[in-house]
Amino acid sequence: MKKLLLLLAMMLLWLFPAGAWAHCDTLDGPVVTAARAALAAGEATPVLRWVRAADEAEITAVFTHTLAVRKLGPEAQELADRFFFETLVRVHRAGEGAPYTGLKPAGTTLPIIAEADAALAGGSAGALITRMQDHLRRGISERFARALQARDHAEHSVTAGRDYVAAYIAYVHYVEGVRNAIMGEAGEAETATPAHVPATGHAH
Repeated sequence: MKKLLLLLAMMLLWLFPAGAWAHCDTLDGPVVTAARAALAAGEATPVLRWVRAADEAEITAVFTHTLAVRKLGPEAQELADRFFFETLVRVHRAGEGAPYTGLKPAGTTLPIIAEADAALAGGSAGALITRMQDHLRRGISERFARALQARDHAEHSVTAGRDYVAAYIAYVHYVEGVRNAIMGEAGEAETATPAHVPATGHAH
């Protein structure tokens, strides 16, 4: 089960490259949602969990200034809130080692990420696990089928051979990426296999 859960978490990264699916920088994502709650309560505690301990002082200071500016009127409140959201998300992203490219509009989170949040909120990962298993099954099956079909024609011409190599690489790298994400580069011991040189007689 532990490996399965690691696999499912990895699939999010594998299927949706970093930056393409990250939703902590969206206006309806968990970070900004926490920021709105903190401003409404006048208490910074709800947002501090989203930053490193070393960044608490910066966020607390910006939060305090934001509360003061909000009292100047509706326009000032809107600008102050936006500045606080951007600062919080930027600092949070930096803590993850990720770049900050601005706040994204609400509703831009990929459905699978919304499902991950919904699973956590509902206390059950059953539907999410099924969805991710389907993604993995389809990802391997499609690449395997392309490589297998291309292999059968690899000897017909140099062009056909290159088509096979391209399909082979896509297939093996996908599987290798899954394995590395689950176990890491220094994961469980495995029997060494020959270098990635596709043989036309059989698949690696």
